[in-house]
Amino acid sequence: VQLVESGGGLVQTGGSLILSCAASGTTLTFNSMAWYRQAPEKQRELVAVITSGGSTNYADSVKGRFTISRGDAKNTVYLHMNSLKSEDTAVYYCHAQRNLNHWGRGTQVTVSS
Repeated sequence: VQLVESGGGLVQTGGSLILSCAASGTTLTFNSMAWYRQAPEKQRELVAVITSGGSTNYADSVKGRFTISRGDAKNTVYLHMNSLKSEDTAVYYCHAQRNLNHWGRGTQVTVSS
């Protein structure tokens, strides 16, 4: 299974970005897909998760600003990020789980003030 993220980049404070993650190598639906992030010298943290049933959960720091959704294509997930802040700067990783944990290689998001 491979997870490939895209959509990262440089954006100004208050701007928006959409991250995408597409999985390949399996025909099974993941139990959950999520976005994590890791800022320099900080631990990786959960940003948002969505289950196969559509339930979502968010880190308190992004509630009301970020939205996770699953795409029409099987095993795709998006992260809509609005009102970005400098503290959102991090490498964002896609995660998928079904028996095993699968990780993407990450995409850099940099928010400049």
